[in-house]
Amino acid sequence: MYELIEHLKQKQWLWQGSQTPKSEEHYSTGYDLLDRKLQGGFPKHGVVELQTPQGIGELRLLTPHLKRTSHERLSVFIQPPGYLSAEQLSAEGLDANKILLIYPKTAKEALWAAEQCLKSGACSNVLLWQADLEVHQARRLQVASETGNCLSFLFKAERKSLFSLPVSLSMTLLPHALGVEVTITKRKGGWPHASFVLDMRALWPSLTLQQPDPVVIPFPARKQG
Repeated sequence: MYELIEHLKQKQWLWQGSQTPKSEEHYSTGYDLLDRKLQGGFPKHGVVELQTPQGIGELRLLTPHLKRTSHERLSVFIQPPGYLSAEQLSAEGLDANKILLIYPKTAKEALWAAEQCLKSGACSNVLLWQADLEVHQARRLQVASETGNCLSFLFKAERKSLFSLPVSLSMTLLPHALGVEVTITKRKGGWPHASFVLDMRALWPSLTLQQPDPVVIPFPARKQG
């Protein structure tokens, strides 16, 4: 058993809860609350699994990070749901010349494209929408991201499984009136967190629901005498 554990550590397939990553090993997410929960922010390489329904603000969650890290290298979107608008990306402060969209014909081709982009050294972020991923496929993406010093974001629907994927970070997202509800289900060097809400009203007020003013019903004045 000891030899097996040491072998897993050498392959970086096992980490201990006491191994807290240093702050310089992270990118700020652009959200103070999320940075605190992650003890720094997103890792600088590895796979970040986002289990989420589509169209709830999951891409808005990454927009501040993409703006900060897409100046010198590419951010690649692989088989996103629908076609992204160049005007919208520019309006969010992203350089359209640093954005690459890839729409493969099959899931196998999508995984191949993601792996090549991750290890190329030309990309800072690779965003992949993939319904299912096997453990060995996630491990290949993890290794490729370390080779190219690139961060991979994997978007997939939430599914209950006996085995978690070998990723650096896994979060579950749910819609919320104020923004997005986040649950950190797995974090390299740390522990899972209870769910919390990222308030996006300051960044996207038109895409959140404003809280109604409390209804105050005054009591009738008491008659004197």
